[in-house]
Amino acid sequence: MTMNFNKTGRLAESLVTGLGHWGGLLLVTAAGLGVASLLTACNQISGTLTVDFVYVTSAKAAGPDNYGEVDVFEINSESGRMRQIPTSPFPSGGRNPVAEAVAADKSTLYVVNRDDNTIVQFTIGNDGKLYPQNTVNTPGIFPMATAVSGKNLFVADTFEPLPTCSPAAPCSGSVAGWPIKADNSLDTDHPYVNASISASYWPLTVPGSSDVITPTAMTATASNLFVTAYDATANTGYMFTFTIGSGALSPLNGGVPTPAGKHPSSIVVDPAGAFVYITDLSSNDVLAFSVTSSGLTPAGSPAKTGNQPAAMVIDATGKLAYVANSEDSTISAYHVLNGTLTPITTAPVDTQPVAIGIDPAKNQFLFTANFLGNTVSGFEIDANMGTVLDSQFSPYAANANPTAVAAIPHGAVAK
Repeated sequence: MTMNFNKTGRLAESLVTGLGHWGGLLLVTAAGLGVASLLTACNQISGTLTVDFVYVTSAKAAGPDNYGEVDVFEINSESGRMRQIPTSPFPSGGRNPVAEAVAADKSTLYVVNRDDNTIVQFTIGNDGKLYPQNTVNTPGIFPMATAVSGKNLFVADTFEPLPTCSPAAPCSGSVAGWPIKADNSLDTDHPYVNASISASYWPLTVPGSSDVITPTAMTATASNLFVTAYDATANTGYMFTFTIGSGALSPLNGGVPTPAGKHPSSIVVDPAGAFVYITDLSSNDVLAFSVTSSGLTPAGSPAKTGNQPAAMVIDATGKLAYVANSEDSTISAYHVLNGTLTPITTAPVDTQPVAIGIDPAKNQFLFTANFLGNTVSGFEIDANMGTVLDSQFSPYAANANPTAVAAIPHGAVAK
């Protein structure tokens, strides 16, 4: 609903006051119509005006199990106002949730809990509620990103699964994957297998280097998996590209990663799958690459952002892009054409945005998760200009330290 009880009460009072000037029969008739109209409005508010459900993970522990939270917001299709559904939040099923992905059929949410090395599968109800189903352990240590490609799910772990790896003795990260079964659970009996090391993961290493390579973000298309990573020793960023096969990943370019700035922080692919964009936390810019059958090729010049860009999203048309600048607490808007980003405007958000998304139903509303603000900011997008306007009553209270966002259209889940 978008109108609260008090407001509805005032509307009803106004209706009765106005009808007091009419005669008896007319009063009864008009009152009946008025009540019917009011009930119709309430029905619209509670159902048809909810255009999307947005899932926001919060990392700070809560409750007796010290689990993180998943806040579920509904977006009003007219005002863009976001508010939590009555039963929100839901336990994330683990500690420190940091990443999310939605199944292709929009009926399942996968939540990555970093401190427990788990991925929790939630069934999404047609009212947006979450119902926990299965929990899977990742092969490595401290998962930090995930991506769905068709009927497959992939995860990036901070450290590969070696007994010598720990925060005190860090090693490079790794990538793993599973087929998604018909019920959207992960097929742990048939994980993706790296035949070269007879294991169910792929180490993220640079040939000829012993530096520790830490994954920072992940995305996927139907045929490719892209993983950004950071070499703290050399202060260099990389992008690893894999071809997604049946039960296995094939590293492109012989496993040699593509140089990707200094410290890549997020990665997105345009809707056509033709260009990949990477935000650089250190250089304060966006790098663009064209996707070819043999790998990636730099495209255009880097586009400047605000300070410490942490996340990026491209709209469904592929013509607009938005970057969340965590240090500045702003978002930067761009026109997109053939891999080139042209700045449009910069808008303020609440403190330290670390995740950003666009509503999948109308491609009209933008939202950010603000880590230090403990809020979600909402905006309406001008489809022609690319500028943004604050949604009604934005920002919206979330649980402490929100980290990631995911969304589905209202009505996407089969009734």
